Amino acid sequence: MQKLERFGSIVLARPCAQAVWRPGLPAADWRKATATFHREGGNQWQGREKLPATWIITVDGINFQLSSTDFGHLGIFPEQRDLWRRIVQVCGAYLEMRKRPASVLNLFAYSGGSTLAAASAGAEVCHVDASKGMVDWARKNAALNGFSERPIRWIVDDVTGFLQRELRRGRRYDLMILDPPSYGRGSKGEVFKIENELPPLLAILRQLMSDSPLGVLLSCHTPEFTPLALRHLLHQAFADLDGRHEQGEMTLTGGPSVLPVPSGSYCWWGAV
Repeated sequence: MQKLERFGSIVLARPCAQAVWRPGLPAADWRKATATFHREGGNQWQGREKLPATWIITVDGINFQLSSTDFGHLGIFPEQRDLWRRIVQVCGAYLEMRKRPASVLNLFAYSGGSTLAAASAGAEVCHVDASKGMVDWARKNAALNGFSERPIRWIVDDVTGFLQRELRRGRRYDLMILDPPSYGRGSKGEVFKIENELPPLLAILRQLMSDSPLGVLLSCHTPEFTPLALRHLLHQAFADLDGRHEQGEMTLTGGPSVLPVPSGSYCWWGAV
């Protein structure tokens, strides 16, 4: 099962376990893909030599540098596009209402889609990821958008350890965004398993919430963590605060005849 995606002029076929229905395009269209990624027999690209080392695409006015990785990733999760739009909206509204920039914490921040969305709306952002390579990639994306001088803190660190130090420093944030992996390792080899680490992580975030909160955006690609499961987690972590929950599936979308592809879950907790 695969998905056919276009990134600028590049068309890629990549694995997609959720695409269980029959393809909507004829086989001839799939054969025109610039390159194909397979996981059978080990991760491997077919036609990777046809891909540029890097290329740039623009999503809702934000520029991203893409590159094919050995794991089949590109440096962007396009299913988060609607979430980025919402981040722009709420950060812009917060600035207008509070007359100050929102303070945003972006954890497991990858190549910076949420960071760039928040910064484009005037927010102050702390971008945290355990991978130095991904933080460097995110900084390049910021530079592509003219954001090099924006108030963005770039942090390479284990998320839990960093948050504990932020607590001791007395830091507080208005909007907290996190897209935790199912499994990962911190910058010093710390092991992260979502089923064990996420509830205590959310408890720390509650302590880091400002007195004028904007909300929390939790998303993930772990199948067991459904939209309702994410809602329950946020409800428990922020039960003492008034707020609204909105949850759903992240989806990859195309033209009118293209069926949306479910690609993970999200839940917003928004302060009332």
